Amino acid sequence: MTEPARILVVGGGYVGMYTALRLQRQLRAELRAGTAEIVVVTPEPYMTYQPFLPEAAAGSISPRHVVVPLRRVLDRCRIVIGEVCSVDHAKRTATLATLATAEEGTGAVDLTYDELVLAPGSVSRTLPVPGLPDHGIGFKTVEEAIGLRNHVIEQMDIASSTRDPAIRDAALTFVFVGGGYAGVEALAELEDMARYTARYYHNLKPEDLRWVLVEAADRILPEVGAEMGRYAIRELRARNIDVRLETRLESCEDRVAVLSDGTRLPTRTVVWTAGVKPAPVLAETDLPLNERGRLRCTSRLAVEGVDHAWAAGDAAAVPDVTAKEPGRECAPNAQHAVRQAKVLAENITASLRGQPLKEYAHAYAGSVASLGLHKGVAHVYGRKLKGYPAWLMHRAYHLSRVPTFNRKARVLAEWTLSGLFKREIVSLGSLEHPRAEFELAAAPPPDHGDKPSS
Repeated sequence: MTEPARILVVGGGYVGMYTALRLQRQLRAELRAGTAEIVVVTPEPYMTYQPFLPEAAAGSISPRHVVVPLRRVLDRCRIVIGEVCSVDHAKRTATLATLATAEEGTGAVDLTYDELVLAPGSVSRTLPVPGLPDHGIGFKTVEEAIGLRNHVIEQMDIASSTRDPAIRDAALTFVFVGGGYAGVEALAELEDMARYTARYYHNLKPEDLRWVLVEAADRILPEVGAEMGRYAIRELRARNIDVRLETRLESCEDRVAVLSDGTRLPTRTVVWTAGVKPAPVLAETDLPLNERGRLRCTSRLAVEGVDHAWAAGDAAAVPDVTAKEPGRECAPNAQHAVRQAKVLAENITASLRGQPLKEYAHAYAGSVASLGLHKGVAHVYGRKLKGYPAWLMHRAYHLSRVPTFNRKARVLAEWTLSGLFKREIVSLGSLEHPRAEFELAAAPPPDHGDKPSS
């Protein structure tokens, strides 16, 4: 018997999950006959719908409804929880590290493949800012989003109970670095949540909390256009949010955020959302990369100059064939990623069956952004919306894009319930260290020295 054609999908994010999902539908006959196999290697057993992270942090959506379980959705694929350490495409081999290899102590294992789909996504792009590794908080995973929610409420608890004005001021100062979607939406949703939560503290008022947005460019939310970006700044400043444009974070050592304009902000919260970069695994392959570390791809989503290798999403530099200016690339966002995954799966299927390949072409439709409950901005198909209509469009669009009917129904139900009942204001910080209490109970009693003899 001949070995089945193995399609290796690296990554379980937008591109990885949607590509595998479409492949298992299109290759149903081959999978049933055993002539094809789809293997998805991903660090987590779920796909995170990142546009919902700000609402998860604010408590509007349960964290478990922001993620999609891959084993349930990709029921005809083989799911491997682990990381691809390197790829030798010349030998059609990927080196994997899994939970089992760590337990066995045998080191990474090799997995051969026939077709390779590289969709490892991106990681936070950090800069050598003193103190950032020690005090910075990211906002790219559901764990980070829920951890940040717990942290904000914990700081309010500290401020409410301390008698030291310096500790109180530092606890109630929240600095967000980065004026893109992640930074603006996270800050806006958490400020909304914290302002509501403050009513349950006898000695805290919403105006006691200080929120600072630091952006190196001269505007925020560039995807929604200059006019809507200016409106977003006015909206945030009307809520007493300090928006600093053309300003950089120089240091956050010793819990003091030092800005490039000379401002020093004692703070216990620095949230870093200043961009992303391609996953490090791309540098450990023998495939061509551009100057930004992304895979050079053709408009058919094949890796340039290489057979049987494909890529899309954050990891891929895909030519934008709809752009008027030559040399433009598709923006690395979810709008392109989901559509690229569809074309990618169709082209892999066509390649296996000896059929012609399609070009990926999608004109950018526009963008929507939330600025907190009932507030938002949108620039879609040339139309500009702000306030409640933009917020409603933001929710409708992302509800339509979140995978599976199950998740859509659960998210819609939670939105409905949150509109009928009060917000949850509970911090579950112990979730981050679930064994802490047991370890304390199981620790031997302290040795106070020898007892005096009678």
